[in-house]
Amino acid sequence: MTQQLPQTPSTEPELAGVRNFRDVGGLPTSDGRRVRYGRLYRSGHLAHATAEDAAFLTGLGLHTVFDFRNGADHKLDGLDVELPGVRNVNIPLSDPADGAEFWRMVRDGNMNELRSILADGKGTHRMVASYRRIILDRTAEHSRVLHALAEDSVPALMHCAAGKDRAGLSIAVSLLAVGVEREAIEADYLKSNDAHRRYKVRRSDTSAAGMSPEVMELLNPLFGAHPDYLAAAFTTIDETWGGTDRYLAEGLRISPETRERLRERLLDAG
Repeated sequence: MTQQLPQTPSTEPELAGVRNFRDVGGLPTSDGRRVRYGRLYRSGHLAHATAEDAAFLTGLGLHTVFDFRNGADHKLDGLDVELPGVRNVNIPLSDPADGAEFWRMVRDGNMNELRSILADGKGTHRMVASYRRIILDRTAEHSRVLHALAEDSVPALMHCAAGKDRAGLSIAVSLLAVGVEREAIEADYLKSNDAHRRYKVRRSDTSAAGMSPEVMELLNPLFGAHPDYLAAAFTTIDETWGGTDRYLAEGLRISPETRERLRERLLDAG
């Protein structure tokens, strides 16, 4: 059963031009501590942030914004707005639904084309495979993020395009490193399904037919947060390294000293 999260601060905003923003503070660790509020945030891209959004984000006192988008994402949505005094670090990660032709079909394809690439569980299979691939193939990138957080990058904001997949996995890895329970990580991950957080589906055909319930159902595996995806990442960690500790030590080359610095920077005093 999914673990309930503590109530987030009532000041959490619904930003006008930034989807899926939230503070991951309050999440519990296995030893009874919690992630400190105001240390680690997640969101969708900042390219469409309004002046008011930018002012709010600047007021958080961020040190670093981690952007996990690639060049194709930047071409589609644009670069992040500049936040005064904030370091921007771009670490491209695999797109969970990668491939220019695939995304063209998602955006422009007719019903038959969408069925051909997404029906009968194909969309879900693609997403599960991508989560596994990111865990296996992006150890250097995740190691870089954790070392940066341990050194000087907090408070930090992590985002990709929707703030769900690439950012979601990077947040998950960061939380695993400080001992947050997997059930709590999942509960936060699933908040990306909230109506005001979800990435807006882009289709060339915005008619009733082009955005029909069947089309939305076919696209849901790509744009929704599903427990099976995160579970696939956790299973990959367990199958490949035998558990979180070896994954961090051998896969990401995170020393006990670095993990302790991460806990000092991200957790409450206990």
